[in-house]
Amino acid sequence: MSETNVALERLHNFSAGPGALPAEVMEEARDELPVYGDLGSSVMEISHRSPTYTAINESAKERMKALLGMGDDWHVMFLQGGASMQFYQVPLNFLHAGGSADYVNTGSWSTKAIKEAKRCGSVNVVATSEDANFNYIPEQSAWRTDPNAAYLHFTSNNTIFGTQFAEDPTADVPLVCDVSSDFLSRPISVDRYGLLYAGAQKNIGPAGVTAVMIREDFLQTRNIDLPTMLDYGTHVNKLFNTPPVFAVYIVEKVLRWIEKNGGLEGMVARNGEKAATLYGAIDATDFYTGTAQGGSRSKMNVTFRLPSEDLEARFIEKAKGEGLLALKGHRSTGGIRASTYNACTLESVEALVDFMRRFEAQNG
Repeated sequence: MSETNVALERLHNFSAGPGALPAEVMEEARDELPVYGDLGSSVMEISHRSPTYTAINESAKERMKALLGMGDDWHVMFLQGGASMQFYQVPLNFLHAGGSADYVNTGSWSTKAIKEAKRCGSVNVVATSEDANFNYIPEQSAWRTDPNAAYLHFTSNNTIFGTQFAEDPTADVPLVCDVSSDFLSRPISVDRYGLLYAGAQKNIGPAGVTAVMIREDFLQTRNIDLPTMLDYGTHVNKLFNTPPVFAVYIVEKVLRWIEKNGGLEGMVARNGEKAATLYGAIDATDFYTGTAQGGSRSKMNVTFRLPSEDLEARFIEKAKGEGLLALKGHRSTGGIRASTYNACTLESVEALVDFMRRFEAQNG
């Protein structure tokens, strides 16, 4: 079996999702892929009800709870359908007849979540940044919340527009959050939440699995007579159907990697240094212009523009030639986007900043 060091062969990956994974995780997976342990087969070929997979699944759940500081009153599930399924599953379970739910609209994904929630009942949009093309997070003091809402939903980080909540909101009702693109990048105050969900493919694993965490007391407020597969109660205590085995196997390894690198406090330091380096380069010149307002800037998805679209196209092409991948902004916004999730290294960010300076010198 090849002993090639994956990290030495990899280029600098700034993809917004599926995003970069730690090189050492992929090296481990590569070495274990044909034969896992002493099983004589791959982890992708074993029963999801076998003792081996059960151990992987339970380890992933317990490590996730430990990293987040969750107690025994929290359930962790590994479901399918992505965050987009959760846009509908959450209100289906918790938006009661005659009631309403509060939503904060800070971008494309929260807009989609609101659309799905309206299929189930009344939605109160308590705040929105649509007036400025979602380039900021609305101040909580201006939110028009309902103390009788079933929950308050928000998207913690916005991959397309490069904005992020700087801290956990406060509310009189349970918080529900789409944490897909900054999950496990920093500590959160889990006592404020009833439910969190994250598509793994941005910060904790490959595409194909969605981590859903739900607190027991919130679970007990769900509607009755729900479709079996869309009822959270179906999944909290058992594997009802075949899970995405390989994706969960990778998530478990990423959680180990986070632990090894200082846990969530380690990720805060790691991500803070990367963000400071990249935003520092953007702010040091008029050639590059950040698109998110200062206090709302994301540490996961750094978005910026150049003086013209022609220069942006040239920037992306030249960057690719130097091993700087996936820097094109979302199709709805254009510009440049560098996604610097947990696994993205400081060395990659420094390589990008070096290229930015040379590109400006040649084209400014």
